Amino acid sequence: MPRKPTELLPGTLDLLILKAISLQRQHGYGVLLRIRQITGEALNVPQGSLYPALNRLEHQGLIESEWGESANRRRAKYYRLTRPGRRRLREEKAGWERLTVAMAAALRTTPDEV
Repeated sequence: MPRKPTELLPGTLDLLILKAISLQRQHGYGVLLRIRQITGEALNVPQGSLYPALNRLEHQGLIESEWGESANRRRAKYYRLTRPGRRRLREEKAGWERLTVAMAAALRTTPDEV
């Protein structure tokens, strides 16, 4: 039975976009597909959320874009990480890893351990 997509937590969209673009230069729709792929289809980013986030990240200097041709021969804007974008990705990734370790520890705690 297919899993129902999970809602994105606040603050995760930018991190997912940065990660997707870090793997390979992508056009907007490709970013959306890559996020689905790397999350095992668990996260579905609405296009209405993706494109404003791409614009915001570009305005912040974390990604940059250039026009190119997509696989279906259409004009598309391709995104890649900048040096500040790579740094932000490392920082955000480290923060999420600390948080997930802490949450996992909290959720494993039994009444005997308190």
